[in-house]
Amino acid sequence: MAQTILIIDDDEKLNRLLTDYLTNFNYHVLTETHPSKGIAKLKDAFPDLIILDVMLPEMDGFDVCKTIRKTHATPIIMLTARGEVMDRIVGLELGADDYLAKPFEPRELVARIQTVLRRTHSKKESIGKRIFGKLIIDIPKQKVMLDDKRIVLTTNEFVALELLTRNPGRVLNRDRILQELRGMDCDAFNRSVDITMSRLRQKLNDDPKAPVFIKTIWATGYAFIGGEDSDES
Repeated sequence: MAQTILIIDDDEKLNRLLTDYLTNFNYHVLTETHPSKGIAKLKDAFPDLIILDVMLPEMDGFDVCKTIRKTHATPIIMLTARGEVMDRIVGLELGADDYLAKPFEPRELVARIQTVLRRTHSKKESIGKRIFGKLIIDIPKQKVMLDDKRIVLTTNEFVALELLTRNPGRVLNRDRILQELRGMDCDAFNRSVDITMSRLRQKLNDDPKAPVFIKTIWATGYAFIGGEDSDES
């Protein structure tokens, strides 16, 4: 079954070109030129991945990303016209899974799509739940519950949490975490790790100064300290 890609970009010519190109790789492509219509389409289209431009009418891509992340964990690749580091940082802070600067080679976009989707679906193939007190991680469903409330995580946030809880008590350096998050070179800037951890902590209500789940190991990385795992198959 073809995976569905939703493109939200006001450049109609680019949308047509990408639709033709991605269709050759067996993707089902939907496009919207207006952010509000793109957000509305999420309710019935259920795309596997979203390609989101930063420069949009009505509201910019950062606001669209922020709105989507309130209710959806669908992977997002952001397109930035300038390719500036700050744009990338902001996008990652808001929950984007990857970024690509315009202009770009369509084949590179395909490579990034494949990497993000492979990372997403490989985690769903794991078996069982991990339970750390009131924190429950359902690996197959990619679902996280805390105090009986659903926590909506992005792909990167879930992957980071899955990696840490797979290695409880073990200190994982930023390079190891980055390798798991990106699955590819991250333009030699790994602040995405710290951004992901910061967002993950906020959603888990985990105070960095008195952590319950994730502890920062100065100048090294992070460790999960949430206690013993009651693993269920």
